[in-house]
This record gives sequence, structure tokens and C-alpha cells, in this order.
Amino acid sequence: MRPVKLFHLIILGAFPFLLQGQGNAVNRADFRIHARKTDQPVIIDGNLDEAIWSEAERTTPFYRITPIDTGYATAQTEVMVAYDDKHMYMGIICHDTMPGKRPVESYRRDWSFGKNDNFFAAIDTYNDQTNGFAFGVSAAGAQWDGIQANGGFVSLEWDGKWRSAVQQHPDCWVAEFTIPFRTIRYRNGDTEWGINFSRLDLKTDEKSSWAPVPRQFQSANLAYTGTLVWEDPPPAAGVRFSLIPYVSGKVTRHHESEEPVDYGKGAGLDAKVILSTSMNLDVTINPDYSQVEVDRQQTNLDRFELYFPEKRKFFLENSDLFANLGTRNIRPFFSRRIGLNAPVIAGARLSGNPGENWRLGLMNIQTGAQGLQPADNFSVAVLQRKILSRSNVGIFMTNKQVMATPEDTAYHAYSYNRVAGTEFNFASADNNWTGKVFYHQSFNPGEDGNRFSTAGIIRYETRRFSAGWNQAYVGENYLAEMGFVRRKGYHQSNPEIGYKFYTMSDRIAYHGPKLKVDLFLEPGFSFTDREIELDYSLTWMDRSTITLELEEGYLKLLEPFDPTNTGGIKIPAGTEFNWTEVAMTYTSTMKRLFTYMIQGRYGGFFNGSRLSLNADLNYRVQPYGSLSLMTSFNRILLPEPYTSADLLLVGPRLDITFTESLFFTTFVQYNNQIDNVNMNMRFQWRFAPVSDLFIVYTENAYPSGLRTRDRGVVVKLSYWIN
Repeated sequence: MRPVKLFHLIILGAFPFLLQGQGNAVNRADFRIHARKTDQPVIIDGNLDEAIWSEAERTTPFYRITPIDTGYATAQTEVMVAYDDKHMYMGIICHDTMPGKRPVESYRRDWSFGKNDNFFAAIDTYNDQTNGFAFGVSAAGAQWDGIQANGGFVSLEWDGKWRSAVQQHPDCWVAEFTIPFRTIRYRNGDTEWGINFSRLDLKTDEKSSWAPVPRQFQSANLAYTGTLVWEDPPPAAGVRFSLIPYVSGKVTRHHESEEPVDYGKGAGLDAKVILSTSMNLDVTINPDYSQVEVDRQQTNLDRFELYFPEKRKFFLENSDLFANLGTRNIRPFFSRRIGLNAPVIAGARLSGNPGENWRLGLMNIQTGAQGLQPADNFSVAVLQRKILSRSNVGIFMTNKQVMATPEDTAYHAYSYNRVAGTEFNFASADNNWTGKVFYHQSFNPGEDGNRFSTAGIIRYETRRFSAGWNQAYVGENYLAEMGFVRRKGYHQSNPEIGYKFYTMSDRIAYHGPKLKVDLFLEPGFSFTDREIELDYSLTWMDRSTITLELEEGYLKLLEPFDPTNTGGIKIPAGTEFNWTEVAMTYTSTMKRLFTYMIQGRYGGFFNGSRLSLNADLNYRVQPYGSLSLMTSFNRILLPEPYTSADLLLVGPRLDITFTESLFFTTFVQYNNQIDNVNMNMRFQWRFAPVSDLFIVYTENAYPSGLRTRDRGVVVKLSYWIN
């Protein structure tokens, strides 16, 4: 039976279950907490000894989310909210029911949620159940903050200026927050916000929240919040601004070219102008990104470009407006294209809510010419309108314009490239149904016809049942130079279906199968790729998991390709392959000092075979840091005359957090696929909020004899002036 027909039968057979298990979104009226106004100072020390905390209203009991989402949490939490003319305050008491150390990673900001005992607040400041802010702390006192978009996802790259403190007690840990109103954005005049509070207690293996959240969703999901009631609306904001100037110096040397030592210096400025409580303007002049953490390398066994996430701060605030255009592999805008091979001279971004139910994002970046790279101007504009309860429609346009080409260089690329489109993002009130539909059109000199991409995505998820379908088309002449488009000229169908069985066992939380199918067809509707994956997962109460996977694949090469990506003889275009693979993945519980993920995979690979072994090992010395090891080994065996290879990628990492403001990280990556050893050492002193001293050392060397290719040292000092 053909895979597509088989999937249709499965969907029809499972259709009766689609009507079962649908959760209802929380009625905000059932969960209300009043913020108490105060004119007395609140000292942020984690002691809760101010008079306001004895007067403030406390939350009702927290509900369990995982491992089961019924009943009250074993380890309860109490939250109080207060405010004055400039700040919002929270007092939190996290009760303990079990003795022993509270699991935490370190003092580093924006810790991994699942590896720390923690508390956070998800705040729907716009009352749209889609966008907001999240602020949290680990039991060690490390901060965690981010911007929320698409209902339940928190982008941790954003750092706000706020303060917190934690005190430890035998039977509880206590936290205290102060969040300046100028740090967040909200609609002026509202007397109610959506809010929820979440707690992860690894010792009891429970995640809980004040307003109940179904276990299939993140606890930050803004569809499931209670109500925060203000005595008076939070203050209206006049025009305010803050500056973050920096100075830097660097020393670099390229040993391979035998160039002399290069000494450099730099200075620049970031500025934030708050235009209203919901709109802000960000400006950057001569930015420097030398302190940005290095990318985690990947063994490249793919025919297409690998994706690496954006880490530069300027591009990350309100980035969902731009970065969420399209889908993961059809992005009309990808900020890492900007400044990749040429320096950024200046940029500006206007973002926020210009009116009720509207969101606006405008960004313009200018780069300079360098080497053979021309000076380019990059622009993107997005306008969204909220419709229904949690959905929106939007339009956008991107533009890359060549401003000046280097002297004596024939620049043959297009003088401009533009993409315009419209999108509809859907989410039901209970978040069970989510989806997206879009149409994008590119404009540039050159070939006519098939310059568009389009897709339709629908997903349904309840506690037990999940199903989804992604249908996409990308024309062979579609071009998004500012985007990330892995391949062109194809139709894609990507259905999946899954089910979870919840048990009465004291050890096993749930288990169940998932079937995923990924089909690629040429524009003439002939198959080029087919991947059918059936896996079965089991999750224990302590959140450890094991997954067994069986995969059947078919591939037709459209271009010659060396499967090892090591420069060997390429398999000719038009060659077809069928293969089967089996895999197993195990992830340990996160509450132990030693945690790990191991994965093994074996099966066919093009016209040969592949054995793949991967592991992520981590040992933490809480709260002072961790030692981790990432390793990947691939043994690829191909028939003569094609190249066989043993590809090894090893990445040990030492992360030390001396205090909540003093950090040191050493990251070494050995990759024999590219014949390189990379070392990155980064020292950071956060001497004031969002104000840092960085010292970064980087070196690349050949593995044989560790002969140096290049090395450099950068010192950077920045300071936030409010």
C-alpha cells in the first residue's frame, strides 16, 4: 500500500478521537489576584519583611501540570503582587516537601528550564493571549527572562533590566522581584493583565501552575492565564531613552598567511527610545558582536545549508515579528544574513503595538563594503492585525539593495532582491488547534515565473492525540537573499499522527507511538525524497525518556553529491536509493548531578551504510558551574570508488559561574570533517545591570600537531545609561 494512502486511512480511522479530550481555555474570571499599591520602599533582598507583603493578596493553591495534570501540586507555591508608581513587585514562597539539595545548574542567566528548580511569571501585558513577557529565577537565584510570542514560547535572548533576590530556608526558598514598568511594554490604561505563575520542582518531579495548564502545553502558554487586577492602571510612559555605549580593543594574527599582528580598536552605541508604553525605537551605531558565543558545530551530512540560530542582541527583541515569517525552512527573513561577510555600520528598529489589536515592526540595517562584498542596505517591514481570539493576519516586505560595489570588482549578483507576502496565523482559544497559511512572492532582475512560495499548516493536539499536516511549495525561481530557504523547486507533504497512553503506574508517566511522513516532489510531481518514520517513546515519572525509531527512506539525487562532504568522488545526479534505519535515544532525568543524552543510529545511507553515535554528557557542581561533553561519531561505508569516512566531532565545555555576575566559559571543538580545532574562552563580568566587561580569546588550529591557523583576543566594555 502506498504511504500516502496508508496515512489517509489512519487519519480517517482516528477521526472519532479528534472530538475527545479537548481542553477548555482557563476562564480568567476564576483565577484573579489583586496587585496591592504601596508608597513605601520595597527592599529586594528575598526576606519579604516589608509591611506590603503581610497585606498583599496571595494566590490560591497551585495545580499540577506534569507528570499528571489533575489535583494540587505536592510542593505548593504562594505568590503576591504589589506595585508603586515605577515598579511592579512580586513576593514568592516556594515550599519544599522533600529534604536534600535543590537541583540547579549555575548562576548563569537564562538557564535551561528543565534542569533547574525554578519559578517564573508569564505576563500577558497586551491582553491578546499571544504576546507578553516572562520573568523567573532558579532556586540558586539566577535570573531568566524573555519575550513571549505565538502564545507559549519564550525567547530568552532578550534581557530586561530588573532585579531579584533569593533566600534559602530548610523548608522553602523565597524570591523577590522588582520589574520597572519601563522595562516592559503594555497597553496604556488597562486595569487588568493576563498572568500565570509556574513552578518546577525536580525533587518531586512535578511542574505546577496557579491557573491550570493542560500537560501537552508549555506552562508559559498565554491561552491559560488568570487575571492580574490593578488598583489603578500602570503609569503611562512619556518619551524616555537609554544608551549602551561600548569601547573595544582587539589583537589578531593569521598565521597561515604569515601576516603581521593586527591591532584594532572600536567604539559604538546602542540606544533605546521608549515612545509609549507599547512602542519603542532601537538604534545601533557601529555595533560589535565579538562577545557573542560561538556556534555549536555540526557534522554536515546534508545536501543543503545548515541552520545556525541568531545570537546578536539587536536582532532579537520583538524578533518574532520578523523571524516567524514563513516556516523553519522557508524563511523570507533571516537576520544572520546581515553582516555575515561585511561590517554593520548602523541600524534602526521600530517595533510594538501602534493601536489595539495591531503590531508593527520596521527595521533597516546598512552594511559597509569589505573585500569583494558590496555595501548593502537591508530593510524589512511587518504589519499584523489580531483577529478572532488568538489569531492574526499580516503583510510584510523585505528588501536587499546593493548600495556600492567594491572598486575594480565585477559584482554579478542582483542589484536588489525583494520578497513580499501575506500570512494568516491561527490558534484556537484552547490552543488545541494551531496553523498557518502564507503566500510569498520574490522580485528581482532575472528569470521570470515560479518566483513564489506558499504553504498551509494545520496541527491538532490534546492530552492523548496529536495530528498535523504541512503542505508547501517553493518555485524554482523563488529567491530570498535575506532569508533561509534550504531548497527550491519542490512540493512537500509532511503529515504526522501520534497517541499517548497514560498509565496508573508509579514509575511510568506515559508512552505511545508517532508516525511521521515527509514527501518531496519535483514540480512535475515525481518523487525525489520520501521518509517514513515510526517511533515509540516512553517517559518515566522522573522525566527521563527513551525513544525507539524505525525509518524507511527513498532519495533521488538532483545534483552530484559526496555523502561524507569531505571532497570525495560525487555520486552522479539521477541516482536513486532506498534504505532503512533504526535508532534509539535515551535522555536521563535532569534532577541528578550527572545528566546525559545518548543516541545510536544504524542503517543504509545512500549506496552504503552509516553507524551514528551521539552523546551529550553533563556534570554540574552546583551552583558554580558544569563540565559538559558533546560528541558525535559517524562511520560511513560506501562502495568503491566513493569515499568512506570516520567523522568525529568532540566538544568539551567548562562553564564556571563564580557569582551571579562573574562568569567564565571555555569551549573546545574538534571536527575532523573540516580538519580544525577551535577554542573559545570567554570571561564576563556583569558589574551593573546589562553592563559588562568581556575578555574573549579565540584560536583555530590544525588537529595534527595543533599548528595554529589564527588567534585573537578581544576586550569589550559596555555600560547601560538610563
